[in-house]
Amino acid sequence: MTIGIDIRYNRVMREYSHHVWVGALVAAIVVVLLVGHFTQPQKAALEISTVTPPVIVAPHEGFADATFAGVSLRLELATTTQMRERGLGGRSMIDSDYGMLFAFPKEDRYGFWMKDTLIPLDIFWLDSKGQVVSVAREVSPSSYPNVFYPSGPSRYVLETLSGFALANGIATGTPLLLKNFPTVSE
Repeated sequence: MTIGIDIRYNRVMREYSHHVWVGALVAAIVVVLLVGHFTQPQKAALEISTVTPPVIVAPHEGFADATFAGVSLRLELATTTQMRERGLGGRSMIDSDYGMLFAFPKEDRYGFWMKDTLIPLDIFWLDSKGQVVSVAREVSPSSYPNVFYPSGPSRYVLETLSGFALANGIATGTPLLLKNFPTVSE
């Protein structure tokens, strides 16, 4: 009989110590979660109070819609010295209906090169009325440091994806139709 009581006593004690161990583990997890819960909201409140509101930019600022030989183009306007110097350099692609229009303060013979340009371009020099005075077709990025000049003075220069001139029959005298040509003083 004593053996049966000892075995039963040992089994009860093991189950009891197992329950105690599980209970202690659950209590420790609850403490960790409570400590984390009570410290977290203070940090979140601090982060929320320091959030900077987003800057809202007008959707068409620096861009214009134009028509060139019957084709609609979305033009990025390069109206500052910094924008004109950067141009389309560093871009690995542009859409076929996209171009960059460089505006200058007066008519002159503005030279263009392909420094830092990664894609071939067509370059159009336009007079103050927006008519083509000169075209450089399919200018390769490898042509740098060569400088391309118009045959006459221009006020604007338009760069498009290479092949645009040939595909759309653009030649001297073709007008770029733009509601308002940008003006610059620098």
